[in-house]
Amino acid sequence: MRREPKEAKIKKPFDVSRQRLITNQETEEDTVVNLSLRPTKMQEFVGQKDVVANLKVAISAAKARREPLEHILLSGPPGLGKTSLAHIVAHEMGTKITATSGPAIERAGDLIGILTNLGQGDILFIDEVHRLSKVVEEFLYPAMENSQIDFVIDKGPYAKTIKFNLKRFTLIGATTRAGLLTAPLRSRFGMFYHLDFYNSEDIIRILERSAKILNIPPNKEGSFEIAQRSRGTPRVANRLLRRVRDYAQVKADGRLTKEIACSALEAQGVDKIGLDNIDRKVLKAIVDYYNGGPVGIESLAATLNEESDTIVDIVEPFLLKIGYIKRTPRGREVTELGYKHLNKTYKGQKELFK
Repeated sequence: MRREPKEAKIKKPFDVSRQRLITNQETEEDTVVNLSLRPTKMQEFVGQKDVVANLKVAISAAKARREPLEHILLSGPPGLGKTSLAHIVAHEMGTKITATSGPAIERAGDLIGILTNLGQGDILFIDEVHRLSKVVEEFLYPAMENSQIDFVIDKGPYAKTIKFNLKRFTLIGATTRAGLLTAPLRSRFGMFYHLDFYNSEDIIRILERSAKILNIPPNKEGSFEIAQRSRGTPRVANRLLRRVRDYAQVKADGRLTKEIACSALEAQGVDKIGLDNIDRKVLKAIVDYYNGGPVGIESLAATLNEESDTIVDIVEPFLLKIGYIKRTPRGREVTELGYKHLNKTYKGQKELFK
């Protein structure tokens, strides 16, 4: 009898993230709207210049040789464009792309069905590739190296191993936790690129393009204000833009001005640097309950009544990026910048021994 997969552990973080305006997780609304906001060509993709330049070279060389691309691994925080890049690569190569995710492939049979349906040069995109099960991952090894899969039929003394030849394909894996990838899987990718947070100039360019698609009158000051609060993440920037558009439509004449943007985002609880209520809640908990840290992630999660994965995946990356918290061998600590943001007096690092 087939057993239903356990979802209790991952359900809560995803539900919590959907309640946040500035979360990097993609919501159902994002999925629909981003179909039109996502860039479809390499020339439309803004930012990540080194990654784009290297991909252009690889694509041109592969097309000149009339060969499929090598396998590509894209890593980085959510919302930075890994999925968009995968679809752009497929468009530039003129091939079909099949998209799935690590948790969705529960059994080896599911993967075999996907692989056998791929054509010559097609692209298989696996999001959250680090969450593949060990059994499924081992089926990928010969498929990535030799375009073959080995599967066993029958059992006991009648068991046989059958090799099935696949058409050469390109696997594009995306992960938010590259450190959780096993060494054998990581070594089979020919290209490895890390996507980092965007600067304000690139976010403004993305907002101007999105505003044009959404028929929002352009305003540089309004776009700059949204960019400052977007946490260097295009997905967050586009979500904030849509909320400001709603506010401007109801409260003003539909124009995206600096004043309207500030009022709209403050009403949503997003401050001037992009922190929301949950971010501030984490900072305050470390300061108020643990005297600024250090505190272990499990203890912090228990204090906040949240899942530790929610804090690690959604809250922590940006707080680490802007230097408001730091990781130490003993746990998380709030830095002097974090204290200043909370308007609290910085006590300095506590002595280990008294």
